[in-house]
Amino acid sequence: MSSITTDQGIVHYEVYGRGRPVILLHGWLGSWGLWQETMAYLGRYYRTYALDFWGFGESGKKRETYAVQDFVSLVDQFMEHLGIMRAPLVGHSMGGTVSLSVALAHPDRVSKVVVIGSPIVGSSLAWPLKLSGNRSIAFMLFNAMWAFRLGMRIASPFISRDPRFPEMMDKDLSRTTLESFLLSIASLHRTDLRPMLSEIQIPAMGMFGALDNIVSPKEWQPMLEGIPTARIERFDNAGHFIMLDEPDLFTEKLKSFLDDESENV
Repeated sequence: MSSITTDQGIVHYEVYGRGRPVILLHGWLGSWGLWQETMAYLGRYYRTYALDFWGFGESGKKRETYAVQDFVSLVDQFMEHLGIMRAPLVGHSMGGTVSLSVALAHPDRVSKVVVIGSPIVGSSLAWPLKLSGNRSIAFMLFNAMWAFRLGMRIASPFISRDPRFPEMMDKDLSRTTLESFLLSIASLHRTDLRPMLSEIQIPAMGMFGALDNIVSPKEWQPMLEGIPTARIERFDNAGHFIMLDEPDLFTEKLKSFLDDESENV
């Protein structure tokens, strides 16, 4: 386990492999653990980093805000601390929205960007996630966390068919605070990247599962409209967690994009 200390809190990360760096960013309520199999595969070819956003996993949880822009700052500071001048960013769900936002705010930092089941427009979130951004509802959920965690276990087979998913989600939920739970999803709900997407000039890829019931599986459309050169991969048999539902096909498509010299700028 590794960490860096910033003026805004501790950032936990894991690293595996050698070669050119690749940075993996998790989604809402998740952690670096989502990427373990992806890291094991990519680590044979790349030096692969996976970090926990503030408020999640093992990273610091003593902040007043947990907005998308806070996580953009986190990625910039992370790269600065580790001496990573430029690298591809691969983000799942909220992590993909952060990845695109980093590419917009710090274009010199990002060589390629990959988003996986990510909302380009916050209104594409499923209604339970939108409700979770309401303070009174979030407070109620946290006061009955046992019931919320039980509900997530029951719902897990409808979110991902990976049998390990319920345990993974439960572990990550146990390390989430009310403020990070509430403020991050509220910020994501307010996000709309469409007006800025045309500014992204680096190679971009969007990966979307047809069975996604967390973020609209049609979010590839605004991404492609905003970045006409983007490579879009659609997975007919995957939901929101493509890396868990179709791991072999996922890693094949991801490595192909990362390796493609024609998509290096």
